Amino acid sequence: MNLALWIVTGLLAAAYLAGGAFKLAVPKERIAAAGQSGKWVEDFGAGGVKAIGAVEVLAAVGLVLPAVLDIAPVFVPLAALGLVLLMAGAAVVRLRRREYKLVAVDVVYVLLAAFVVWGRLGPESFLN
Repeated sequence: MNLALWIVTGLLAAAYLAGGAFKLAVPKERIAAAGQSGKWVEDFGAGGVKAIGAVEVLAAVGLVLPAVLDIAPVFVPLAALGLVLLMAGAAVVRLRRREYKLVAVDVVYVLLAAFVVWGRLGPESFLN
């Protein structure tokens, strides 16, 4: 179980670090022009997109560093819970925009992050 949690946590951290860094580095207009998956930025200002990117980068760091450094590992499930909430919000935006195929991707991310929350607060808790 611990290995599965680390694998999922690592994959989530890599995905959110890359996605968050992209949102921080690339202008909103270029994200929107990148294809259907980037059209959501039309519902947000440039500052909002940058803020989402910053939250994603912080969550990626919070998923891994506290456990690796053994400093306040309670932040691992809290970071994962933050991603559950972030992706639930993303799913709502996609539903409102009628981007139903992309909602499925958001739901997968919600489930993966929820698995980390459950695992790190339950059977493989860092809090013991």
